[in-house]
Amino acid sequence: MEFRFGPEDDAFREDARAWLAQHVPRGGQPGDWERELGRGGWIGIGWGEAAYGNRTAGLTQQVVWAEEYARAKAPPRTGHIGENLLAPTLIAHGTPAQKRRFLPPIARGEELWCQGYSEPGAGSDLAGIRTVARRDGDTFRVTGQKIWTSLAREAHWCFVLARTEEGSRRHHGLSFLLVPMDQPGRIEVRPIRQMTGTSEFNEVFFDGAEARAEHLVGGEGNGWQVAMSLLALERGVSTLAQQVGFAAELERVLALAMSAGGALDPALRARLVAQWAELKVMRWNALRTLGSSGDPGAPSVAKLLWGGWHRRLGELAMAVRGAAATVGPYDWDAGSRPYELDPLQHLFLFTRADTIYGGSDEIQRTIIAERVLGLPREVRIP
Repeated sequence: MEFRFGPEDDAFREDARAWLAQHVPRGGQPGDWERELGRGGWIGIGWGEAAYGNRTAGLTQQVVWAEEYARAKAPPRTGHIGENLLAPTLIAHGTPAQKRRFLPPIARGEELWCQGYSEPGAGSDLAGIRTVARRDGDTFRVTGQKIWTSLAREAHWCFVLARTEEGSRRHHGLSFLLVPMDQPGRIEVRPIRQMTGTSEFNEVFFDGAEARAEHLVGGEGNGWQVAMSLLALERGVSTLAQQVGFAAELERVLALAMSAGGALDPALRARLVAQWAELKVMRWNALRTLGSSGDPGAPSVAKLLWGGWHRRLGELAMAVRGAAATVGPYDWDAGSRPYELDPLQHLFLFTRADTIYGGSDEIQRTIIAERVLGLPREVRIP
């Protein structure tokens, strides 16, 4: 597929840019912004149908929207998991009743979602999950623990991959369940404090005696197929918006290097140039593969590229700052001021995880080796 922007995309860009200029908030709560996006019809533009109060947009226009959103410095999305992961999965695998129930509130920005996949001991190896769900009439009782769950404290619902067939192993006997998070005493969410001092991720505990899943997507025992189709959605148009954010971070590091005065160290200069060139390569690779299908290695290549690039950018930011990188932005007093970092220090520490979450580099290389290069499969101990 040759990726080209046309005149209709230019008109769409002007519309998106004008709307963002008028509506991007300078304060308020994240939920307010999701509902504002919903009123503008900007949630679900890639769903392929406009039956839920949303606009529709072709692939190039979705790219335009993602890039303009990033350039406008609009707030981070809290509804992206529901919009970009759960909704397309329901469109592909859900029943008509499930689509009527869940897609309109996602499009209005009223219901937020989190993803219950990873578990302790079953992160990148998703087939090793141990959370179980047992049928109880028209519902399921869920027992287990999920980890690294983004937005679990804000979400109204969680889509959960659980083992519904007793005695099943690996990718057999799994089901894709929709679980309401408002179950006090039945579902517990514990924030995970990271070395950045923040808690973007959470642990989620399901009490099997009471925690219930009310909806099954794709049929009982078909969870692996549903989960894999969802994972393929994680690296799409949003990659290009992500790169706009990366470019802004790189500009900050470059400006810092230039502000030091004098000639840059040749080795540091070479690293800055390489970082800039690699970002350009990532963009063209994303455009080359966007909208294509049948390439099992493309998502893994993309993850390897951006994960490693972003981690190296954090390291480069510290190298540019030199010894000053070890000093916090404020005089610290344990009694009066909490642990704080400046943006580049946060970038360095947070990006240490970029090559781990979302499928570690080792897992991505295994996928490429086995599914693209046809190398012998890795020996897995039962």
